[in-house]
Amino acid sequence: MSNPVQPLWQPTEEAIAATQMDQFRRQVNEVHQQSLPDYHALHQWSVDNRETFWRQLWDFGEVIASERGERILGKDTMPGAEWFPDARLNFAENLLRFRDDRVALIERLENGGRRELSYRKLFERVERLAAALAGAGVETGDRVAGFMPNIIDTVVAMLATTSLGAIWTSCSPDFGINGVLDRFGQVAPKILFACEGYFYNGKTIDSLPRLEQIVDQIDSIQQLVVVPVARSPEQTETAIAAVDRAISLDHFVNAAPARALTFVQTEFNHPLYIMYSSGTTGVPKCIMHGVGGTLLQHIKEHRLHTDISRDDTLFYFTTCGWMMWNWLVSGLACGATLVLYDGSPFYPAAQCLWDMADEEGISVFGTSAKYIAALEKAGCKPGESHRLEQLRAVLSTGSPLAHEGFRYVYRDIKADLCLSSISGGTDIVSCFALGNPTLPVYPGELQCRGLGMAVQVWNDDGKSVQEEKGELVCATSFPCMPIGFWNDDDGSKYHGAYFESWPGVWAHGDYAEITEHGGVIIYGRSDAVLNPGGVRIGTAEIYRQVEKVEEVLDSICIGQDWRDDVRVVLFVVLREGVSLDDDLIQKIRTTIRANTTPRHVPAKVIQVADIPRTISGKIVELAVRNVVHGKPVKNQEALANPQALKLFEDLPELAGD
Repeated sequence: MSNPVQPLWQPTEEAIAATQMDQFRRQVNEVHQQSLPDYHALHQWSVDNRETFWRQLWDFGEVIASERGERILGKDTMPGAEWFPDARLNFAENLLRFRDDRVALIERLENGGRRELSYRKLFERVERLAAALAGAGVETGDRVAGFMPNIIDTVVAMLATTSLGAIWTSCSPDFGINGVLDRFGQVAPKILFACEGYFYNGKTIDSLPRLEQIVDQIDSIQQLVVVPVARSPEQTETAIAAVDRAISLDHFVNAAPARALTFVQTEFNHPLYIMYSSGTTGVPKCIMHGVGGTLLQHIKEHRLHTDISRDDTLFYFTTCGWMMWNWLVSGLACGATLVLYDGSPFYPAAQCLWDMADEEGISVFGTSAKYIAALEKAGCKPGESHRLEQLRAVLSTGSPLAHEGFRYVYRDIKADLCLSSISGGTDIVSCFALGNPTLPVYPGELQCRGLGMAVQVWNDDGKSVQEEKGELVCATSFPCMPIGFWNDDDGSKYHGAYFESWPGVWAHGDYAEITEHGGVIIYGRSDAVLNPGGVRIGTAEIYRQVEKVEEVLDSICIGQDWRDDVRVVLFVVLREGVSLDDDLIQKIRTTIRANTTPRHVPAKVIQVADIPRTISGKIVELAVRNVVHGKPVKNQEALANPQALKLFEDLPELAGD
């Protein structure tokens, strides 16, 4: 059932009228002779009139293209839809539309390092690096990879790559060697950009030993361009002298002849990014995203759903191995100032990112639900200790944000802001459900479904339902669908990933509900849904209750096959000095029972020292379930802490009643 509570925040009529979302609604009414009164009417119109909507968005977003063409949608199938089939454009050209002295990028490192770059200087840096890439033989369709931290040089490398019509792919430098080989080894990059080291949690980590192995094992890499981060440029030159095919960034750029920056015009569906699934069931899937769909979707999500303009300073805590980095960087198309942070979000103290928010005047602060929960557990109250004068929006993703997380943000961070829980994924490099500055915020709910996206919740019979739980689907095609998977020539892997449940309908794999407000609640991944006694339970419902228990820092919940049924098993990480005794187990069970149903109450509660997570911070319920059932976990390189899986092997507590 939907929660009949009052909204935590509601925009004023004046604030609504000032948003780009409402400006767009008024424009649609004027241009298309409509009388759409509010967002919900606008969303329905955008779904019913997809071609008209996406054409109007193209105009509103002032997309730069040598050709748009008259046709908006050719073949309309999933997979295989042909959006803007006659268009020719370049992604980097749209992100480099501003060439003035406003600040484009601010780089902050954990060790206190800070750099900034204006839009004018960014254009010049991209021009020089693109000349070097062209001189090194990079052409349209070639792959260029980044094994890089979240710094200015990474953004410059991506823009230089895509200006040439080449394909950018990246992962963060905390990946182990096998994780890098599993990803870049599949797509055969011609050039690899990599840092020689980086800073995390008070430590300096040396990347050079892994760089030598990567170059040794990926034959396609013609040059390794090394970017100094943890060493000076001079120290870097010395350190890479014996590394095969290595050249410093400065030498790579300075050796190239000057060349004016030109933007190769490509098809709408020309590959832009290759991104990687983080699942632990096999080698990562290499998901190809197209130039036009990514650009249009990000312009929509930034300008309309987040109201980002040239006056904003946008920050998202992310690494280059998570799709939110790609999402963040597209903010350049709005002319905003982007803050790039690399390091631990809790070093040297829990409030470090909020110190930065004050110092840089961050107006849109993006993070993960895990971070918000950890901040609350740490007793951090930024609203009391920081000014946060510019802050007007907080975005959260990675996993469902619990109701208590919503209330914490409004109570202890800032009462007057738009808190947008957003959900989509690497699969679409964007969101299906997300924020909206014209709508109220209800605890536990994503504010709305994205414009132009026919997002529905279907029951087991394939019927669209509201205020009932079911599978999150997108019923009609949309421009930011992947153009395919790399090395999937017959499309079978792509089809199997999203279209097996219902042919021609995108099934996203989330267990969800559309509320009476038109918002969305995500209850967890469909493949992790618990099924005791045939009753489907989303894991997020249990996590929400466990987060209320002060003694528990973290948890993961799975279904264990038991006596021809499934029983709920909860693993907990406790605060230092706390042990799991009968009283605490009873407290956990009582908290869950009181706020859910007896079916949700775990049959077993077991203390563990750590919980395995992907490098982007998501817990891996399927991997833990496999370990508990004695099944292999193949792609452990997707995990930040694969050693944690051993904590779940052969547990005596799970052998009996």
